[in-house]
Amino acid sequence: MAAYHKPVMVREVMEILNVSREGTYVDATVGGGGHADVVLGALGPSGRLIAMDRDSEAISAVKERLRDRRVCYVRENFSRMESAVKECGCGSVDGILMDLGLSMIQLRDMERGFSFESDHLLDMRMDRSEGLSAWDVVNTFKEVELEKILRQYGEEPRCRAIARAIGRSRQKKTIDNCRELAGLVARIYGKYGRTHPATRTFQALRVYVNGEIDSLSAALGASLGLLRTGGRLCVISYHSLEDRVAKHFFKDGAREGTLSILTKKPMIPSPQEQRDNPSSRSAKLRGGFKL
Repeated sequence: MAAYHKPVMVREVMEILNVSREGTYVDATVGGGGHADVVLGALGPSGRLIAMDRDSEAISAVKERLRDRRVCYVRENFSRMESAVKECGCGSVDGILMDLGLSMIQLRDMERGFSFESDHLLDMRMDRSEGLSAWDVVNTFKEVELEKILRQYGEEPRCRAIARAIGRSRQKKTIDNCRELAGLVARIYGKYGRTHPATRTFQALRVYVNGEIDSLSAALGASLGLLRTGGRLCVISYHSLEDRVAKHFFKDGAREGTLSILTKKPMIPSPQEQRDNPSSRSAKLRGGFKL
């Protein structure tokens, strides 16, 4: 797992969190545990880390990786962070990290149905025990609904053409796997460069299926109630929808006097990190502390 999981902007995250050796911290989207491992390295013997993820497979894998008694693991959507913290016997916390979006571990597991190259069933659920799958959306939603999802959650300029193409295609047979859907979108675009033309379509479906924007808004709201005065909040986003939500949350907090912003502009990975870890290229980090 660790061989292909590279946590993004580790130095910058640790600078924002300013980890206290005896503090309590929440990694609200622990994923492969890369950031969690570094936070644990900065904590003392009585420090605590609450490691959350809605993906049961991520929680199982990170338990094996970290094997640390200072960690409390909770399989839960970070929108329910308050109950997760309480479950671990904690009240307020000193810092919260939210590393949003899809992990490379999920993307490279072809059976999860996130990758353009997967021949497995379209799924895209981060928690496979609940909700609609991407297959359900692609094969049962009306064209007008698909168009709206692609526009709203993927900011896809060819949303209408893609929705119509999906409608025509499924009249003959269902669109069952990721490679089929990616190929359909690619044919609409024709020639393309480094970025696959289905990127926005896959993003839109994943965000919709997992309710990611609503979950983020709920998690950000919960963070203010959990942080101690002076406690740090760190949010890493990977597309404009997420970043917009985080940006407005920090701005509103500053205006209302509940937060002080530490990043006037979002921090981005260094050129060297972007070369070493291309998946970090779109990352933006925002941080602040509770007043």
